[in-house]
Amino acid sequence: MDIESVRDFCLSLPRVEEYFPFDETTLAFRVEGRIFAMIDLDDTQWFVLKCQPEYALWLRDRYSAITGAWHMNKRHWNQLDLLGHLSDNLVRHLIRHSYTEVVRKLPRAVKQACPEVLQVNEAPVEMA
Repeated sequence: MDIESVRDFCLSLPRVEEYFPFDETTLAFRVEGRIFAMIDLDDTQWFVLKCQPEYALWLRDRYSAITGAWHMNKRHWNQLDLLGHLSDNLVRHLIRHSYTEVVRKLPRAVKQACPEVLQVNEAPVEMA
């Protein structure tokens, strides 16, 4: 999946905004003010996503193109090698997973005011 496809997919999710929180090259995607994905526009090989901790470890064991995210809490963040051998379906699934991880932790009032954020479903990937 290339950077344009990743960006388009992230922006297709409800209430997602893109912005540059750290510098002029680190593009972040957020839902209701909370970051769920990031990519450095100077090095688009690596795409960083939030992940449920046990699932993050399982993914790293299963896919060599998924590692703990550099400069992030590796318990909750993975980085994907977009030049690796990850299917587009898996990348889309992991984007949705990251999004839903962030949405789960939004305050109840925000979820009630923006019910569309609760309607994004993860396509399951079995943990064997």
